[in-house]
Amino acid sequence: MSGWLDPVRRVLDGVAAPVTVFCRDDDAGWDDEALWPFLDVVGNAGASVDVATIPAAVTPGTAAGLARFRTDGVARVHQHGYAHLDHEVVGRRCEFGPSRAAAAQRADLAAGRTRLLEAFAGVLEPVFTPPWNRCTVGTAEALRDLGVLVLSREWGAEPFGLPGVAEVPVTLDWAAHRKRVPLSRPEWAGELAAQLDAGRPVGLMFHHATLTPAERVGIGQVLDLLWSSSAVRPASIVSAVGARTRERPAGDPAGRSH
Repeated sequence: MSGWLDPVRRVLDGVAAPVTVFCRDDDAGWDDEALWPFLDVVGNAGASVDVATIPAAVTPGTAAGLARFRTDGVARVHQHGYAHLDHEVVGRRCEFGPSRAAAAQRADLAAGRTRLLEAFAGVLEPVFTPPWNRCTVGTAEALRDLGVLVLSREWGAEPFGLPGVAEVPVTLDWAAHRKRVPLSRPEWAGELAAQLDAGRPVGLMFHHATLTPAERVGIGQVLDLLWSSSAVRPASIVSAVGARTRERPAGDPAGRSH
């Protein structure tokens, strides 16, 4: 059933040292009815995931559900923008982009952090994922001032190199595409194998709201394989800080930013 993952198995059998792997799921607070079955898949594989949570979208149900998965060690919660709104007049979508004044960005960041700390009883990862994986260096400076010291975007984003703010990008989107054509499962497995073979940290990105039941089965197969392998060092975004993440992974398919 999971023969499409054979390239990954072959690489895992031959790596010289364990490879750091973490998972990130975006947009908690939206489509929560799809979040819980995704987290069940993660938990059933013995894996864990960093859940990027939209402060303005969190409901008591969101908080209660995530608290249960946090207690089980399946989910960690961090901030995903404020309301996941596009504020750019032209160009690519961005909530914390060049069209917004620094004061406005800082106010939303602080308000979002406060909302999440209240919703999750003070338990919040010091991580920020910007909507659509885009923000400005001013965003990063404001985050540092607020005590959020890890920024997670996607691999193609130029690092800011800002002292005091570590950058831990995701490297492979489950919905990755090449030349606007979605990767097939064997192609996706080939990309994952290439990244693992390179020996650098791998960050897998998911969007629970878009997943079909069949896709959740496939994700379960991936996580079962990775988290059961001695060639993988399971990580969180925070624990991946300091790992070598600056080189570009082999293949480097264009990802989808949300």
